Amino acid sequence: MSDFAAHAEKLGLTFKNLDFLVEALTHRSYLNEHRTAGNHNERLEFLGDAVLELTVTHFLFERFPHKPEGDLTAYRAALVNTGSLAETAEALGVNDMLLLSKGERKDTGRARENILANAFEAILGAIYLDQGYESAEAFVRAHLYPKIDSVIEKRSWQDAKSRFQELAQEKRGVTPTYRTLKEEGPDHDKHFTVGVFLAGEEAGRGDGRSKQEAEQAAAASALEYAF
Repeated sequence: MSDFAAHAEKLGLTFKNLDFLVEALTHRSYLNEHRTAGNHNERLEFLGDAVLELTVTHFLFERFPHKPEGDLTAYRAALVNTGSLAETAEALGVNDMLLLSKGERKDTGRARENILANAFEAILGAIYLDQGYESAEAFVRAHLYPKIDSVIEKRSWQDAKSRFQELAQEKRGVTPTYRTLKEEGPDHDKHFTVGVFLAGEEAGRGDGRSKQEAEQAAAASALEYAF
């Protein structure tokens, strides 16, 4: 069994009721194999999501007093998206703390990214219940707010297609075009591979369950290697 007191210490936390942390780190799949275990973390995730939105919104409102609502919304989305939260949770060591089924523990990639992001929100919900809003806000301040400078520097508040188009026009004087290279699977489970091209030259490619998702992945790939 996991040492949750040690997990709390690693997270820099002290819980009055450690059961909140146990619940926050328990994935639904774990209960399928351990019927006598307690609750999974989805209710805490729901609560933590609301706490996260308020804390980050307030931070951005104070940090950028002259930015319009649209920019603040984009900044917030970049800070709290699945990739950002999963990266933060990974850095905190949450991946090694999670209670998962044997099957889920083998999964990597996007599936694990979602689990980590959800766990971060659940931990935040647990802190809020155990210690109140100020402690929850302090946790977000320590681990998420510092990322805002990188978000702005890398313009990651823009979606990948928008960023790539802007750079392509600035550096190459051309507008990217997208072409579906492969389409596989039945209608209910399609898989697309899309390439993005600059003046006929492939700059990147990506995969997704929709053409839009594959285009974003292609643009993200091109951003990494094209310039």
